[in-house]
Amino acid sequence: MRKIALFLVGLLLFTSCKVSQEVISTITVKNTLNIDRNFETIEIDISGVAPKKVSDLVVLDADNKNVTSQIVDSDLDGKNDVILFQPSLKANQSKNYTIAVSKVEKTADTAYCYSRFVPERTDDYTWENNKVAFRTFGPVAQKMVEDGVKGGTLSSGIDAWLKRVEYPIINLWYKRNDEKLGAYHKDYGEGLDNFHVGVSRGVGGTAVKVDSSYHFSKNFTSYKTITTGPIRTSFVLTYATWDANGKQIEETKHISLDYGQNLSRFEIDVKGTETISTGLTLHKKKGVTNQNDANYWISHWETLDDSQIGTGIVTTKPYFSGSEKYVTPKKDESNHFLHLNVVNNKVIFYSGFGWVKSKQFDNQQDWENYLTDFSKKINSPLIVTKN
Repeated sequence: MRKIALFLVGLLLFTSCKVSQEVISTITVKNTLNIDRNFETIEIDISGVAPKKVSDLVVLDADNKNVTSQIVDSDLDGKNDVILFQPSLKANQSKNYTIAVSKVEKTADTAYCYSRFVPERTDDYTWENNKVAFRTFGPVAQKMVEDGVKGGTLSSGIDAWLKRVEYPIINLWYKRNDEKLGAYHKDYGEGLDNFHVGVSRGVGGTAVKVDSSYHFSKNFTSYKTITTGPIRTSFVLTYATWDANGKQIEETKHISLDYGQNLSRFEIDVKGTETISTGLTLHKKKGVTNQNDANYWISHWETLDDSQIGTGIVTTKPYFSGSEKYVTPKKDESNHFLHLNVVNNKVIFYSGFGWVKSKQFDNQQDWENYLTDFSKKINSPLIVTKN
């Protein structure tokens, strides 16, 4: 995922269109790997474009056809500063794209990448794309547990919602659950929530290891939604400073999920520790764990009810610091951990899952092949150059 600055280079009238288009920039995107690449998001800096023109920006391919794009105010300062799109490239292929201002009417794209705060179900924060869905838990749910009120959740773990349809399901499932409590625990043909988190790390919750024990935060305390749309949803979760056996840990999670991906991206600002770990719950400890140090990932494969699910976490070389399968008799605290170096008060990793019933993966090998290919891509990102 690369960002490149844009500069005004002139005006161009495309003969295949009936309206003039002001070219902002032309770029080349290059795939240096010997594998085909899809669903990788390019970020183009548009902060230098006049605000009145930004809403009319489009991305055009070499045939002057409109490519699905999304304009985002990534720092929430009230000004849109990046445009996103996903090129499709064969092995070792390069393609040219144009960023232009066009008055051509845009077709509405489905917001497959969606997230929101959910006050009607206590205070979840939930996110999804066309492949997977997740949620985690807020301060009201935490206080309910601390006050002994039924229905609360005390966990900073990441829950997996096992969807098996392309279209958005978050609002559908919560509405169904409002009408009949617990409805999203039953599969009506779209998938279900049957993935237990408890105090485990779920799919990518974080922890700090001190001596032989792991410590972790409570629920998030506040949130900010940055964007939803056809290509990406992103948001920020803030956590209260928490104690790891004397270490005071500060943690803010910048989370995003892009179209076509099974893994969410976590960019976490961390203070108070030089290393942090992210984990996959082992549930009943009957699944199969694996790790691939050469490609910086860990995985867990297990039977879940009448199907199977693979969970995984991938990072890049600077952050990778090994892994550990941690098993304890304490309820829900057995996890497979990926250890991460904190670099300049930050870690970046990707975590998610693949469910056999979604018909994306048939077996453990399929899932682990996906993790390896994903690792190769994030460790050798697409190269973007301005022409």
